[in-house]
Amino acid sequence: MQDARCSVRAVGAVLCTLLIGALSIRTAHAEDAAWPWPEDTPKTVEPALDLAGSFPADVMRFLMVRGPAAAAISPDGEYVAYRDSVTGKPQLWVVPAAGGLPRQLTFGRGVTFHRWHPEGAGILYATDRNGNERESYTLISVDGTQEREVIGYHEAFIRFGDFAPNGERVAFSSTARNGTDYDVYVGDVATGEYERIYEGSFANYAQAWQPNGSNVIVTETRGEDAQDVYLLGTRSREKVALFVPEIASAYEEFEWLPDGSGFYLATNEDREFSGLAFYDLASEALAWIDEPEWDVSDVTLFGDGRYLAWTVNVNGYDELRLLDRETNTRLAAPNVPPGVYSIAGADHAPVITIGVNGPRNPRDLFTYDVAEARLTQVGRTTWVGLDGEQMVIPEAVSFPAQDDVNLFGLMYLPPGAAMATEGAPPVVLRVHGGPSGQARPNFDAIDQYLLQRGIAIFDLNFRGSTGYGKTFARLDNKRLRPNAVRDVADTMAWLAADGRVDASRAAIMGGSYGGYMTNAAVGAYPDMFDAGVSFVGVSDWVRALETASPALKASDRVEYGDINDPDDRAFFRTISPIEHVDDIRTPMVFSHGVNDPRDPVAESDRMVRAIRDNGIDVVYLRWPDEGHSIRKLGNRIAAYRIIADFLEDKLEVTR
Repeated sequence: MQDARCSVRAVGAVLCTLLIGALSIRTAHAEDAAWPWPEDTPKTVEPALDLAGSFPADVMRFLMVRGPAAAAISPDGEYVAYRDSVTGKPQLWVVPAAGGLPRQLTFGRGVTFHRWHPEGAGILYATDRNGNERESYTLISVDGTQEREVIGYHEAFIRFGDFAPNGERVAFSSTARNGTDYDVYVGDVATGEYERIYEGSFANYAQAWQPNGSNVIVTETRGEDAQDVYLLGTRSREKVALFVPEIASAYEEFEWLPDGSGFYLATNEDREFSGLAFYDLASEALAWIDEPEWDVSDVTLFGDGRYLAWTVNVNGYDELRLLDRETNTRLAAPNVPPGVYSIAGADHAPVITIGVNGPRNPRDLFTYDVAEARLTQVGRTTWVGLDGEQMVIPEAVSFPAQDDVNLFGLMYLPPGAAMATEGAPPVVLRVHGGPSGQARPNFDAIDQYLLQRGIAIFDLNFRGSTGYGKTFARLDNKRLRPNAVRDVADTMAWLAADGRVDASRAAIMGGSYGGYMTNAAVGAYPDMFDAGVSFVGVSDWVRALETASPALKASDRVEYGDINDPDDRAFFRTISPIEHVDDIRTPMVFSHGVNDPRDPVAESDRMVRAIRDNGIDVVYLRWPDEGHSIRKLGNRIAAYRIIADFLEDKLEVTR
């Protein structure tokens, strides 16, 4: 076994031996160079806007709607760091928490992650290479004039965990040892010396460093929606089990008390939904603080441990809840716009940030001083000449599938001004990724553009989605997977009976797992859709599960099964869309990044080849500089102009 100790500087910014971790990904991409259709490589589009107030507005305006995202507040509550894509790539910015002019800090590759140093000495941020999800980590000063590399770029995957309370060390997880399993490392921020302290199997993620102690909370993946939880000694290297229940449960959002005696968390242990709980180390007892019939998230302890904040996901919309721990009283929440919230607290000040994402407030950002009950807007959505009040707010609906399982969704109907003709509008059925994701009322640029063009959107929460209880989230596990595809047919039947949309003019669109659902649905129901749009979707489950990135492999064993088991292997071959490609008669758009580490580009390559061989209309957007998503503004504009034109044509929408 190689020595676990190494220096970032000593090996030229390569952490230990990392080439092994790249072999499976490179093998999966081996056929890239042989792709025979150069015209499938899209050309980036430079922004060139139509006149403000034009109706319908060009899709480019919707794609350029932007503002602050992923806000985090400094430990002293003075500054807010966030990411904004005003330059075409997500870059790091800071703004005074009391309001003022923002300042851009980074100017290079797109920023994928950031975290404040616990002593306020700067901000740690991460970048990867064109979407390959292999990140380097850099610490930058608050004024942006000083930077230094903390963890250099390499071919392993890294998952950052936490700073030690004094900021001198970091804990993180990496696949550096063998390219497959995430081990836990600790390192010295000043010297760049790192040491592997725990060697595990699959995914062991460092999470939260104990104040006044040397322990780190580590979670071990147990499917897509569950974890086991351990306490790992950074010096002793002993691993003590905290939560390893018989029925897999979620444990997330760990927030230590300042004295390190226990921590708050969100968990659905012995419950359908995740509640807010506190775990006391001495008594080894879990006490419930809030047990709503919806999921708790965004658990945040701030103000030197006096205040606690969390959100509750009620049918997709978030409610903010606040507790004064000193007086044990609930506090009134500030009046912020409805939507999906992201909150973060200042360690040593009674201030939180509240990021809002809703159809009419995609990127509004607030700070809230709990002690003064003072709400300040420090960032707002840039609408690029659009009227935000014209964006469509969805209606949450539910309906039974054919086996009486209740399904859920968000219905977006075009505004009256967008209706070119009388009668029900055509519809795009949206299927989200995950599968343990949830359709929520966020702002989506392409959806709002299509609504303006007179096309309805139905955002489906099929079985396997989160937000509706533990049981519902696991109704598609392993051999139950085809039932989620059947939910697509049941949804279209319900839409036809409901009558608000024209289900005879319909398209299906989804990304990642939603791309698989799209690929599977057009094969299973050849006459149901007039068009399909598949982003980075699986076509061959056998190959996808064999070549999945390490993080996915860690959850796949529970979510899907053991691909090395002959029966599982045979099952996943039968449900692979590539096995049913000859049944596809639906015109398609495929979009895939060559650098995708989760679903290799070969997954779409095979589908495109086979469908073209059958004489079916296929548009392929094969991005040489993207990964599992389209990040760059010019690429997004190029992609969605093509997709919007394609959908309008196939759904017979007149301009």
